[in-house]
Amino acid sequence: MNEVNAVGDGEVTCLDAAIIGTGFSGLYALKKLRDDVGLNALAFDKAGGIGGTWHWNRYPGALSDSESHVYCYSWDTDLLRDWDHHSKYITQPEILRYLEHVAERHGLYGNIRLNTGVTSALFDDDTKRWILETDTGQRYSAKYLITAVGLLSATNIPKFEGIESFRGKIYHTSRWPDDAGIEGKRVGVVGTGSTGVQLITAIAPVVGHLTVFQRSPQYSVPVGNGPLSRSELAEIKNDYPRIWEAVRKSALAFGFPESDVPVSSVSAEERERIFDRAWEKGGGFRFMFETFCDIATDEGANKAANKAAQDYIRRKIDEIVKDPETARKLKPKDLYAKRPLCDSGYYRTFNRDNVELVHIGENPITAMTPKGVKTADGVEHELDILVFATGFDAVDGNYKRMDLRGRKGVRIQDHWKDGPSAYLSLGTSGFPNMFMVLGPNGPFTNLPPSIETEVEWIAQAIDHMERNGYATIEPASDAEAAWTRTCAEIASQTLFPKADSWIFGANIPGKKNTIYFYMGGLGAFRETLANVVQDNYRGFKLEKESESELVD
Repeated sequence: MNEVNAVGDGEVTCLDAAIIGTGFSGLYALKKLRDDVGLNALAFDKAGGIGGTWHWNRYPGALSDSESHVYCYSWDTDLLRDWDHHSKYITQPEILRYLEHVAERHGLYGNIRLNTGVTSALFDDDTKRWILETDTGQRYSAKYLITAVGLLSATNIPKFEGIESFRGKIYHTSRWPDDAGIEGKRVGVVGTGSTGVQLITAIAPVVGHLTVFQRSPQYSVPVGNGPLSRSELAEIKNDYPRIWEAVRKSALAFGFPESDVPVSSVSAEERERIFDRAWEKGGGFRFMFETFCDIATDEGANKAANKAAQDYIRRKIDEIVKDPETARKLKPKDLYAKRPLCDSGYYRTFNRDNVELVHIGENPITAMTPKGVKTADGVEHELDILVFATGFDAVDGNYKRMDLRGRKGVRIQDHWKDGPSAYLSLGTSGFPNMFMVLGPNGPFTNLPPSIETEVEWIAQAIDHMERNGYATIEPASDAEAAWTRTCAEIASQTLFPKADSWIFGANIPGKKNTIYFYMGGLGAFRETLANVVQDNYRGFKLEKESESELVD
């Protein structure tokens, strides 16, 4: 039962733990803290349903590009055996149905408050507790605050001159309405990242005319989606213990063997055969990491491995796209070093008579008008609907959009003024008892296995605190700085920082390009977490009521 006390301006409900978010991270955090640690915990979500990212992203074509049998929880072994995946890759409705089933199966809804956004979370230095206020007017006090707000949930909408004058409808893919009414309409899409590629491919057959506004051409490969046969599904289920053991020890956690073969070790003919097999099999991460080991890391004078992959995909664009000028616009010229994309016929879509490509990297948008979008060449592209597939203010966006304050009232915006940072992605100095799931500088992987790793570590740490009488835990600033340097050093050994990408904040104008991920792999990350615990929570400050203890 929740205890209600009078605090400050009115009543406050006292909890052991407050969890913000009910996606993969929030649901598992709630389950672990409630059932395994025995805490009085509530999870809050501003949405009207659970699911986090997969509640909001209902746009046509929404699909996980992790294979379905590893885009799920591994901790419920009975559910692994009983749940049937129907296709190689899993669509948004299926993911949401799965998460709703998990919440129902484990009785989590009673500890979830939907339609309840947390507007502020302030650490009280005197009581060593977090005080939360919600947009419903309720106040809560909690010893522990778990932020499960997701990497990709704070929407990014570009600012165009005259946007308020547009007489048509404007949508963002993460807020797709049920009554979008795109059929037969003149639709424009801004953005050609993973979401844009999925959306464009899905809606082209049903809209009247589709104008794609492309800022940066993308390297994309086929997704290779299709139904799973009963025998294939049975084989996966029988092999789940080995699959998940391999996932946890791997770098990327996608469930496929990561290549140890460098491009230079094979002939040109063999290289082409390997790329051909990957193209036919499908999967963006498979193409980048299952084919050769050095596509993302090759630092040779000509970056031979990366260039080989670039040239292969550019040749495919020339083969697929009939109009040479459209093919030219679609072909990237930079490194193949952004988040790998895959699609269900993206390049082929531009052979349709009702699809037009506008390369705003060459011909920028100058303004929006009542009728549509005007580009630098003076052309007014008339539209009924404009869709922003422009992604998110990733990693720290949701933190900066609420009033979040740590010790001495320090705002997270000020604490992270030089870019977001965290120790082991789990916590940040000056914000005691705040645990982040998928915080800054966490593993660059398939997300559910990383989520499980972090939630299980958080639950273990809280259990340690409860059993040993600790009041607070927080990272030491020097440990956090050292982890940030480690992440930067590892990233510098790859080609990813050399490409403009949301994974380093490059999609948000004015946002500092910085390190957001640990690229050392999930296996190494798990080993690091285990060593920190074994060394008595090395790098964390653990404080009791009357004494402070720093664990080096």
